[in-house]
Amino acid sequence: MDDIVPRELVSLADDEGNSVTVNVLGRDPRWSAGLEAEIEVRTPFVSGRVDLALYTSRLESWADALNRLDAGEDVAWMEMSSGPSIFIQLTGERDCPEVVVEDESGSMVTVRVPLVLPDDWIADHRQRLQRVMKHWVPLLSA
Repeated sequence: MDDIVPRELVSLADDEGNSVTVNVLGRDPRWSAGLEAEIEVRTPFVSGRVDLALYTSRLESWADALNRLDAGEDVAWMEMSSGPSIFIQLTGERDCPEVVVEDESGSMVTVRVPLVLPDDWIADHRQRLQRVMKHWVPLLSA
């Protein structure tokens, strides 16, 4: 299993057909310290994707966000930076977790996705992050 390249950094999905994923596509050919990635939103109503640049500090900030979520706090990941932002609200407008993807600097579109998440989703995402960092970070230059 170690020879499988980890691609899914974030995979939040439920049985209703709603999902938000962050996929690593590979090294960014224009920037040796970055990864090409995308945020993909899928619902029965709306679907879309937006390009995203990932680098070591963004991956580390995702680790911090997971820690805050585990402590019961809502989080904003990549807020106030260039490119899209992801907000995770543990109790959203519909009394369930919601993921808000905002592309203010590009398309100026915001999508709110309610999700019913499994109990172990934070532990699962810590493992995903660890696999992504172990594989991809050594390939990046500072």
